[in-house]
Amino acid sequence: MEIGIPAERNPGEYRVGLTPQWVRQLTQEGNRCYVEHGAGQGAGFQDADYERAGARVVYDAHEVWARADLVLKVGSPTLEEADMVRPEQAVAAFWHLAARPREVVNALLAKHVTAVSYELIQLEDGVLPVLHSLSEIAGRMIPQVAARLLQNDAGGAGELLGGVAGIPASDIVIIGAGTVGLNAAQAFLGLGARVIVLDTSLARLRYVDERLNGQAATMMAYDYNVARVAQFANVLVGAVLVPGQRAPIVVTRDVVRTMRPHSLIMDVSIDQGGCVETSRPTTHDNPTFIEEGVVHYCVPNMPGVVARTATYAYLNAAWPYIHRIVREGVDSAVANDSALRQGVCLKDGKIYRECLATMLEGA
Repeated sequence: MEIGIPAERNPGEYRVGLTPQWVRQLTQEGNRCYVEHGAGQGAGFQDADYERAGARVVYDAHEVWARADLVLKVGSPTLEEADMVRPEQAVAAFWHLAARPREVVNALLAKHVTAVSYELIQLEDGVLPVLHSLSEIAGRMIPQVAARLLQNDAGGAGELLGGVAGIPASDIVIIGAGTVGLNAAQAFLGLGARVIVLDTSLARLRYVDERLNGQAATMMAYDYNVARVAQFANVLVGAVLVPGQRAPIVVTRDVVRTMRPHSLIMDVSIDQGGCVETSRPTTHDNPTFIEEGVVHYCVPNMPGVVARTATYAYLNAAWPYIHRIVREGVDSAVANDSALRQGVCLKDGKIYRECLATMLEGA
């Protein structure tokens, strides 16, 4: 099979679609890999590393896309890249299609592209194995980013997360008790902050309570509870996920208006459209803005700046699915692997996820 690994073009994205180690295995099995010049540099992989692994380094993105039967990316293709896609090509990436411009979706449908969405690959028990690894990283990054953004020189209120003797610790509100929320809560507690976790699932809150040994308070994510805790939160983290769908708005503008001046909102759901009404996507270069007197951090590809760790982490989970596609071909792999089949969002000119199709039809 011909496999293409283009350089990422989304702002602040330093991860890469495949490491030299996995390229070596594919080339040893008789496949050909084309890597765009500099594609792995942000994650610490040089062109020479790929060449030693048997790949061919090319200097034109169009050539990578033109040669490949399967393209391996991290971020969702841009509109420019959608124009480079070859008809009936397979592209694996974190598509987050529910938040993509409709013109990108239309371009891919017209070309009968098979879009494998890493974040939608789902096991029978409901676990999203590839997304899980990056959600762990995002969750653990949140406190270190929050600590910096609470400083005066970053526009924050000038507060220390853990407080000191005689000064209370910061109050952290986390909405969403999934993988991101759990890891964030654990890391915030480790820094001495006071944590409240909200979710719509009582079973999930029980799990969080057990995992954290009761150190974090838990609440049901009813509207009135969200409004109540937002008023005293130093940091509010939105970590709401509905697989394959746009994130629901759980924090309204009216609620944001009641928050403390220069408090911090971190909307980690922004890659799925955001769960805070006042959110809009930002970048690592310009990560924050102030709305209603509150600092907002809304970077979609948060793990993109810990690229080496994040690349290894997601590929540890994604590799079995990538390898199966290469060995069996897309159609056979999708037919024989139910988890991979859940990850197919576009194929044969059709939208495969029913919830996504309904949403896009109304767009």
